[in-house]
Amino acid sequence: MIDRSNPEAPLSDAWLEGGPGAVSISRNVDRLLDAVRRHLDMDVAFVSEFHGRHRVFRHVATRLDRAPILPGDSSPLDEGYCMRVVEGSIPQLIPDTAAIPLLEHLPETRTVPIGAHISVPIQLRDGRVYGTFCCFSLSSNLSLGQRDLHMMRAFADLLAYQIDGDLDAVQEHEAKVERITSVLELGQPHMVYQPIYRSSTRRIIGVECLSRFDLEPRRTPDVWFAEASEIGLGVRLELNAILSALDGLRHVHGDFYVALNVSPQTIISGGIDGYIDDLDPHRVVLEITEHSLVEDYKLLNERLVPLREAGVRVAVDDAGAGYASMRHVLAIHPDIIKLDLSLTRDIDTDSPRRALAAALIEFARQTQSRVIAEGVETASELAALQALGVDDVQGYYLARPLEVEALAQKLMAERQRN
Repeated sequence: MIDRSNPEAPLSDAWLEGGPGAVSISRNVDRLLDAVRRHLDMDVAFVSEFHGRHRVFRHVATRLDRAPILPGDSSPLDEGYCMRVVEGSIPQLIPDTAAIPLLEHLPETRTVPIGAHISVPIQLRDGRVYGTFCCFSLSSNLSLGQRDLHMMRAFADLLAYQIDGDLDAVQEHEAKVERITSVLELGQPHMVYQPIYRSSTRRIIGVECLSRFDLEPRRTPDVWFAEASEIGLGVRLELNAILSALDGLRHVHGDFYVALNVSPQTIISGGIDGYIDDLDPHRVVLEITEHSLVEDYKLLNERLVPLREAGVRVAVDDAGAGYASMRHVLAIHPDIIKLDLSLTRDIDTDSPRRALAAALIEFARQTQSRVIAEGVETASELAALQALGVDDVQGYYLARPLEVEALAQKLMAERQRN
């Protein structure tokens, strides 16, 4: 009996529906099914999937005005021909069902009716039978032969190859969801804070909030955020990081600003609204990274208007690292331009780096933007940047990223010195 109530969906529904993160099975399958059906002069061709005690009809091609089955229909496995073909109790090639006495007692033979039937298992690489690839006609078809059966088997192998790949993609997607969900449930990421110094006074004027993930697999933060974005949880993970960063600074005193890494997608979504309300907006800097793709700068700037009017500043991170950062600089008109460490590294001895950094610094001066140099690791690099007129600096030479307690102690020591 055909059931259209949509039983519990199996894993492979993702390739049928093209769900998030899944690779849907080839769009050509329906056309190929119909081509095989027409070549064999059959009325219906379909791909079924075995799921529990049911078979689910995944793809159906037919020339009948009133199709006996539709994609998504299901029926019990112990009914019909599919499982009997797999078990070997009926032949894969049946030009005339009347020649097989067993079929006379199957309801489908009479109710559909089925006059000719050809069916082969779809076997995945792990040996599991996924389901069957079948064709049938309402009347007998004595022209069917072994060559047709071989063609059906070849097409079933092609389907198995595609389904294997798609099921791998579904399983990989589920693994990603499980990893990111675990991150969120554990309150990750853990936050550390890298001081940003005024180059002229060596005083801490801000901190950049940096994410660290204290769980397996051990991966850099950019990989975690990229994976979260890939499965649609990127905004949620960023907001988690922002909440963790601000919560950690709740009892740290000082007039330093707080730089939060945020993607254009999070800003455009409005997700950040309400998350930074506990902090004086004049102390908030939103850092947009070079690697963040912006599809609509107009919309991004519209979302930034109320934040900027409230006093929030905007920084473009990793300037000089690539073309995207320069597009950000030109389109967003940032308050702060952060020179990427690829520019600051060896800037004291590398004249091309020094020339490019000087050009960006002059650009910032003419557009009323401040400049922060990242990745400063030596005294000579710092001296070269100061000679170029860099406003502010951060890097391991000055301070590594700190746990919140160490940051509080450093700020207290600085206040005592002053």
